[in-house]
Amino acid sequence: MALKGGTRFSVRFEDVFPAGCVLVPDSIVEAQDFNEKTRSRTPAVDKLTGERVWTVRVMDMDPDLAGRSREVAVKITAPVRPVPESSVPFSPVEFEGMTVTPYVPDTTGRLTYSLRATGFRVPVAAGRAGK
Repeated sequence: MALKGGTRFSVRFEDVFPAGCVLVPDSIVEAQDFNEKTRSRTPAVDKLTGERVWTVRVMDMDPDLAGRSREVAVKITAPVRPVPESSVPFSPVEFEGMTVTPYVPDTTGRLTYSLRATGFRVPVAAGRAGK
């Protein structure tokens, strides 16, 4: 079996963030592609869907990460900028339609992952706790 580079594998939110995650305030920005030849940036477009790409930063709440970086970027493919349901800083979020793309960057040589989603929402448990 041959897999091409950039293959996206479906994954459950619970498998990526077993302890959940919280949205970093003011972190939803339009992703940018950099053109080495022209040295210019342009808004990123998803290669599969043709839709715009947004980068969302979250903090992974896994207690096993104590003392290490918890910040993770997730790219969301959507025609318009996603807006959180809550304006509360560091509110819990749950990603929908998650995929993961494993890759090895030239700079580190270590396996890493690119996370994507189709959207996010307030987790069901968090929604009940606030009522």
